[in-house]
Amino acid sequence: MAKYCQVCGRGKSHGHKVSFSNKKHNRTWAPNIRRVKAVVDGSPRRIYACTKCLKSGKVTRAL
Repeated sequence: MAKYCQVCGRGKSHGHKVSFSNKKHNRTWAPNIRRVKAVVDGSPRRIYACTKCLKSGKVTRAL
């Protein structure tokens, strides 16, 4: 599966998981990527898009 959104470019982000005792552990956050059929340059194609782009209407979905 794709590692980033082909519409907005969002990918994995890195940071720390901080416990109640304030210990830091490395972790990653991944965007919710979906493979959808969308209209790109007037023709339907399959692209990887995050659900944030789908909800906001940045992707024109093909029927």
